[in-house]
Amino acid sequence: MQFYCLNLRQSLDMIRNNKFSIIISVVILYLSLANAKTFENAGLFDIKYLDKLVHFGLYFTFTITVIFEHRKFFSNTRQLLLTALIPFGFGVLIEFMQADFTATRTGDIIDVFANTAGIFCALYLWLVISPYYNHKIK
Repeated sequence: MQFYCLNLRQSLDMIRNNKFSIIISVVILYLSLANAKTFENAGLFDIKYLDKLVHFGLYFTFTITVIFEHRKFFSNTRQLLLTALIPFGFGVLIEFMQADFTATRTGDIIDVFANTAGIFCALYLWLVISPYYNHKIK
């Protein structure tokens, strides 16, 4: 059995090629696992379900970033959909982490739906814009 092992150069290239996705994922991770009282005390807006809108926006941004960083590798829609599993899996994992590893947070299936809606909207936007984008580049 052969294992694929990244050397330092490959690891640095991977980080360099995905730097914005990594930054966004770290921000999402922090915002998702931070103490809930941090955001309650901020009191910026008293909008019902604002957290769902934030979930939508964060995962929309995350998905668009992943797509842009890998746009040269998509030869069909199937590859694009498989790439969208990265933010989806990350979101589901974070919901489990909230439920199991934090005292002030709970995992919520509605958050997963909001994340998924953001992911699907990003995919739809890319599918609408990419033919124009690809035509413009050639």
